[in-house]
Amino acid sequence: MSNENNTQRYVEVGAEALPLFCPTPAVSLWSAHPRVAIPVDKLGEARCPYCGTLYKFKGELPRGHH
Repeated sequence: MSNENNTQRYVEVGAEALPLFCPTPAVSLWSAHPRVAIPVDKLGEARCPYCGTLYKFKGELPRGHH
């Protein structure tokens, strides 16, 4: 079993990935840590508290409904 998915990474995501959760379905070891919501749509970038992956939103941030 490889630990390659447990290293810190940088991932760009767009609106199609929202709501964003880590680990993503694309990760081969998807059960490596508990699934957690990543609020990348609020600040433009956010880091997973478990694996340290940095997610950056590309494109225009979604606007609220307020």
